[in-house]
Order: sequence, then structure tokens, then C-alpha cells
Amino acid sequence: MDISAPAVAKLQAHGANAMQGLVSALPFEDGIFGLVCAFDIIEHVDDDDGALSELSRVAAPGATLLLSVPLHPSQWTAFDDFVGHCRRYEPESLVAKLAKFDFEIEQSAIYGMQPKSSRLLDLGMWFLTHRRKRALWWYNNVFMPMGVRFQKKLDLVTGMIDTKGVDEVLLVCRKINKRNTA
Repeated sequence: MDISAPAVAKLQAHGANAMQGLVSALPFEDGIFGLVCAFDIIEHVDDDDGALSELSRVAAPGATLLLSVPLHPSQWTAFDDFVGHCRRYEPESLVAKLAKFDFEIEQSAIYGMQPKSSRLLDLGMWFLTHRRKRALWWYNNVFMPMGVRFQKKLDLVTGMIDTKGVDEVLLVCRKINKRNTA
């Protein structure tokens, strides 16, 4: 499921059973999925509680939630504005928010490929704003393939990683069935 009609069309063209929709109103029955993935989603919606509530609703007891989110509001950049982020999360409040919706973090890892250099990021943003077509060609044909090739492998650790200096995190969460834990 994706909000983007072009993304859904491309997925369908490659054989995926994809549909367009909103994370705040998932068209699925309660507790139907054993695996729910939400990469780069909840930071983009105004109502992240509503989104997490829906993800929790469709996740079966014991299901796995794979979630990626940007961290540290103090590290807000022009990129966050450009891509439509509504927020970044403080790690402690993210853990509490997930618990509120019956998710417990089992593993985590540093995630994402944002450059450390703010100048490089500013240059990329300038090109995306002023030379969009050319910038996207370079991104899709040069920078992304290089980034994927040289990106460090995910190093999943038990629980929450030390988030100091971490821009984005990948979380592996478990849906807790609170009725059986009380």
C-alpha cells in the first residue's frame, strides 16, 4: 500500500498486489498481518498516533513491525522540509509512543544514507530545487547505486541502539498481546 499513484502503478507493473491508500485508514481486517513494514512513513503524516494505531490494529498478536524513522529534532535539516517530514523523534519518546500502541522494540540499527556533510546536503537540495530533472538523473543513476554499493550492512543489535549522532533508525518491533501479559 502506498499513497503515491505512480508508485502503486510501478509496483503493479512488476507483479505486486499493490493498492493506493492512507496509513491512517488501512482497508484491512483487525489482526490480519504477521509482518507490517512502515519505512519512512510516520514522520510524514500529521497524525502519527493515528498511523501507529492503524499499524497496531492490523498487526496480529506477536507480529513483527519493521519501522524506520528519523531521530533528534535538533538535527532538523532543509532535507526534512523538502521531503515533507512533519517531525523527527527523540529516542525516549519514540520508545514510549511505540509502547502506547503495544509495540516493543526487539532490535534496532542505524539506517539511511543521508550524507554527514551539511554542505553536500545543501548542494543536493539546491540541485533538486533548481535543476530537478538533472538532479534526479544523477541521484538515480550515479549516487543511489554508489550509495547502495558502499553502504554499511545493517548491524542489528538487541534493544535500542545508542542513538547519539544517529540520523535515522530501523526498528524491529514485536506486537505485544497485552491480554495475555496481564
